Amino acid sequence: MLVECVINVSEGRDLPAVQAIAAEAGGTLLDVHSDADHHRSVLTLGGDPADVEQAARAVVGAAVAAIDLAGHQGVHPRFGAADVVPFVPLDPDDGLDTALSLRARFAAWAGATLAVPCFLYGPERPLPEVRREAFRTLTPDTGPPSPHPTAGATAVGARPPLVAYNLWISMQEGGTADNGGAVELARSVAAAIRSPAVLSLGLPMAEGAQVSCNLVDPLTTDLAALVDAVGHLVGEAGGRVDRLELVGLLPAAMLRTVPPRRWSELSVSEEQTVEARLAAPVG
Repeated sequence: MLVECVINVSEGRDLPAVQAIAAEAGGTLLDVHSDADHHRSVLTLGGDPADVEQAARAVVGAAVAAIDLAGHQGVHPRFGAADVVPFVPLDPDDGLDTALSLRARFAAWAGATLAVPCFLYGPERPLPEVRREAFRTLTPDTGPPSPHPTAGATAVGARPPLVAYNLWISMQEGGTADNGGAVELARSVAAAIRSPAVLSLGLPMAEGAQVSCNLVDPLTTDLAALVDAVGHLVGEAGGRVDRLELVGLLPAAMLRTVPPRRWSELSVSEEQTVEARLAAPVG
């Protein structure tokens, strides 16, 4: 039985600090992806559940110690130094039972040991609801009732695999985020492609804008068709897609749904699959 933990930490600019946090994962570390505009890094851990559980505690402990949210500015929504800690089953026959157990133990540990309030998400509520309602209509499931003074709060999840994918766009004349045109276009495109299977946001970037997507049902989502749809909508509005990016890793089964002739164009490859990294972890 194998599990994955995809820890999102609120640091994407101080790369030595990110590397030090990631080093705590040891041999479970499969991938590190940092983004300065998002001011966020995604650390993918994978392996035996007991090993991943211990590594996740070490990584989050290091993130809480190193990151101070005071003055933190990034385009991606966040409310914690260790913002999101989802546990993900990699065995399709496992369901969410193991992930739910890991979630419960991790949230209890983080609340008691780190004094970081934790909000659970997964079968009972989605992550966007936690972001909207935390400390409003939702009280923490573990830990203190108010945010940690430097580390905020953590959303601890149990969910199936998802794929994060970004598309950078700009106006044909090379418009930038501060003129508003590219950002307005990104937001309208994100709204147009949004569905139960595709969660999307339009975000301002240092140059241009980004359509940021979470493919929550990756095995039934046609990545090539999604990219083509965004390209069509952007082109019709006088813009262009400048760059495509996979954030973290994707399941090999999803890669198989993409025609191999388009892998390079879509910035995906065999080496970026969870399965390939489990065979050759970076940690």
